[in-house]
Amino acid sequence: MNTYHKFDVVFDRGKGVFIWDKDGKMYLDFGSGVAVNALGHCHPELVKTIKKQAEKLLHCSNLYWTEPQIELAEMLSKNSLNGKVFFVNSGTEAIETAIKIARKYGKTKHENKYRILSAMNSFHGRTMGALSATWQTKYQEKFKPLVEGFDHFELNDVKSLEAKFSQNVCGVILEPVQGESGIFLANEEFLKVLRKLCDEYDALLIFDEVQCGMGRTGKLFAYQHFDVEPDVLAVAKGLGGGFPIGAVIVNEKADVFEPGDHGSTFGGNPLACSAGVTVMRQLLKDGFLQRVTRMGEQLGKLLSELWKEFPDKIEQVRGIGLMWGVQLMKEISANEFAKECLNQGLLVVPAGNNTVRLLPPLIVQKKHITQAIEILRNVLIKVGKKI
Repeated sequence: MNTYHKFDVVFDRGKGVFIWDKDGKMYLDFGSGVAVNALGHCHPELVKTIKKQAEKLLHCSNLYWTEPQIELAEMLSKNSLNGKVFFVNSGTEAIETAIKIARKYGKTKHENKYRILSAMNSFHGRTMGALSATWQTKYQEKFKPLVEGFDHFELNDVKSLEAKFSQNVCGVILEPVQGESGIFLANEEFLKVLRKLCDEYDALLIFDEVQCGMGRTGKLFAYQHFDVEPDVLAVAKGLGGGFPIGAVIVNEKADVFEPGDHGSTFGGNPLACSAGVTVMRQLLKDGFLQRVTRMGEQLGKLLSELWKEFPDKIEQVRGIGLMWGVQLMKEISANEFAKECLNQGLLVVPAGNNTVRLLPPLIVQKKHITQAIEILRNVLIKVGKKI
């Protein structure tokens, strides 16, 4: 179906931070499948794991236990909220699960406690519940009426947040780093007020870390940069390193599901979970996340220098870890900019607010960052003439 504005290229294979099209042209991949290929393309440990598990057991009903599922759940819980885990297949499924958890939690308090708050410029997915939590009307208009009971506040605006709270709020869902809208970070002061309000009004705090989680910011989870812990954590994308998997982690307070409340036929299948275990092992290796931080600082420094070099073409540079956005001046199209980057051998991802995202694999090296910056410079030079 015609659901994507696809670029005119057919990709065939990948290795590390590089990907090749069917004609053999090599590209530097700073999109990572939109923050999915955390370990790059065809990481040897991940390939070995998937091959080995595929020869043992591909699928098993959730009526039974499997070791990869148990192991991954334990790893996620131990390294986050020390709670329970529910496995899904994607980010939007993780958000739908989180919404149901919040709604059930509210219903245990009183009948009208069902409202959910989310931030303006948020993106939480495209299924109906996740779409209703998403603020961006361009994704919603054709699919109304949406799910009832959602309202929105302005990110980092305490007064806007306070005005939306009531005893009818059962949950608040927030991206600590907004990805789809153009890489906007929540600040610590705002998050602390949000945590306090959720406690006061007995509402669940849900962090959507589908894009900003799994080491992307230099911490295993983005919320770990702040002294604020959620009740519910939704992850996906990088968790499987390219294999579809998502997860919802809850603390004891949010552990409200009972048999029959929710389900997922393929969620937590042994092949997906074995991939997740391998990704987690790599991310938790000594020094891995510290290296992500160093590479992120290098990328941010060079992007800031580009901004100074091209102040008439770059509006702003924002980011953390290996999650950066370059907001272009209005007269320069982010989509056309990304297209020219592609022509010159670099993959970047257009986002909202006329921004291009740089989301390189977490294994990226300084030489790859330098190469990407040089291509960006060449594209910025060409932009002044005409793409």
